[in-house]
Amino acid sequence: MKKSDLKAMRDLTIPELQTKARETKEELFNLRFQLRTGHLSDLSKIHEIRRTYARIQTLINEKRINEAKGTHGAA
Repeated sequence: MKKSDLKAMRDLTIPELQTKARETKEELFNLRFQLRTGHLSDLSKIHEIRRTYARIQTLINEKRINEAKGTHGAA
């Protein structure tokens, strides 16, 4: 994930991030399925998608913490 993608994701709302997380999780499921059936040749894609999912979850948690504190700026 590029830094510009991460900056763009920071501007999204929590529901938008949750949708993006759901889509990423589905993509990860499909890649794992392809791996098990022998159709996936690039294993680094799984690693990349897992990290992307973790980053999205981190952003969601940061935004929830900021909302609880009453601030809306980046952490």
